[in-house]
Amino acid sequence: MTGEGRQGSRAGLLGSVYARIMQARRGWYARRPDRRHVLQHPVISVGNLVSGGSGKTPVVAALARMLRDRGERPAILTRGYGRREPVEGVLVVSDGTRVLEPVTRSGDEPQMLARSLPGVPVLVSPDRYVAGRLAERQLGATISILDDGFQHVQLERDVDLLVVSARDLSEQVLPSGHLREPLEAARFADALLVAGTGDEVTAVAGALGHERAFRVVPQYAEPRLTAGRAFGAAVGRAFYGPPERIIAVAGIARPERFFAVLRSLGYDVAREMTFRDHHWFTTRDLDAIQQAARESGASVVMTTEKDAMRLERGEAGPTPSDIPTAFLPMTVDIEAAGAFEPWLMERLAHARACSPTRPALEARTWKPRSGEGG
Repeated sequence: MTGEGRQGSRAGLLGSVYARIMQARRGWYARRPDRRHVLQHPVISVGNLVSGGSGKTPVVAALARMLRDRGERPAILTRGYGRREPVEGVLVVSDGTRVLEPVTRSGDEPQMLARSLPGVPVLVSPDRYVAGRLAERQLGATISILDDGFQHVQLERDVDLLVVSARDLSEQVLPSGHLREPLEAARFADALLVAGTGDEVTAVAGALGHERAFRVVPQYAEPRLTAGRAFGAAVGRAFYGPPERIIAVAGIARPERFFAVLRSLGYDVAREMTFRDHHWFTTRDLDAIQQAARESGASVVMTTEKDAMRLERGEAGPTPSDIPTAFLPMTVDIEAAGAFEPWLMERLAHARACSPTRPALEARTWKPRSGEGG
């Protein structure tokens, strides 16, 4: 057997062991419900089967906006991967009225959520139960949303949403592939959220043997500046000129998807610059990006909203000679909205009705809209 063959065999063996460990872990908690922590309010988990780059965070944001607009007080509980300055305990990144922590302490995704979701507390902690207790006791949370929570089985949840795509079906379990759990674990989800076409939604649901699946559709807004006090301001094409020729910068798990989106939107991507996921950009990195932009004749440096959290030069902003850096805002719609939203709210109402320790569903929380089922 060649060295490559031995390595592949070893990876396959490790993957089999890893899969059995994950299955045993789920089984252990399933047989011991008393070992699961339970919050006093409903919990929605948004997770996936693959490691990194599945689009969970935009789904979390979409859910938080929907629940907030329904009169709820959602709080987002996240682990805060890739923090430069991790702290012990629970870090309140946003209390729902203002952002309280810098990106170095919060991590990029919690910071992005905190800045884009006024009225929604964002808390970072490896222990989501402790974070959830703080959210319900001190911040008035009526619902917690677990960001990347599918494998966090030690906390009881009322709705498990699994973000999947067609490409996940061909993945293998770690370390041979990117699967955190075997595909069979999808049966533990209450619903699948599938990024792709309608046919792909049907195909993924069929392959995973799941009867309830909704389509996730990305939406892209006008680019926004990343610079200092101007962070989030419109690029202003009339001032800078149309930014058709750009360089693209990404420090995310699957940068090729971002580059493909830019091209699909009509941008001429002169150069792609990739960094590892959660990369903290140095002054040298920023200078190299600017140099590449000048050499490419680009009018704008385009990046993701997540990367923008780590790309700010500081309060002083860019130098006059800098080519502007902007991020591409992305949100998602969950289709069919006329089916998903009533289904989710009914699940939450049921969770409250079945738990005597939880507050009853108040009229202000949810009323069916005209034409919706209850």
